[in-house]
Amino acid sequence: MTTNITDYLSGLDAALREIGEQARPVIDAALPDAGSAMWHGHPVWGLGDVPGRRPICLLKAYTSYVTFGLWRGQEITDPSGRLEPGARQMASVKLRSAADVDPVLFAGWLRQARALEAN
Repeated sequence: MTTNITDYLSGLDAALREIGEQARPVIDAALPDAGSAMWHGHPVWGLGDVPGRRPICLLKAYTSYVTFGLWRGQEITDPSGRLEPGARQMASVKLRSAADVDPVLFAGWLRQARALEAN
């Protein structure tokens, strides 16, 4: 059983691990006051007691990509058009390589998502 985010990323295949290791510092830098934890088997960042209270985003590895998801992503302004709507209010982007991680774009999404949860 994976107990922390570092273990989760370390346990991924090399290509997926590279994606996660590229995305994680972007998330951590954009959400300096957020907590992070493993929740339902994948890393989650949020405000308050994480996991569960006011989650902001997640990383979740699949066979050939990593999902970067935002809990209230459908409420975020996304001029890039990269966010795909999901269940409830979520939206996400599939990261198929480390080059898919756009630090400036993702930081903007994360700032918007954090502001939504802070209210």
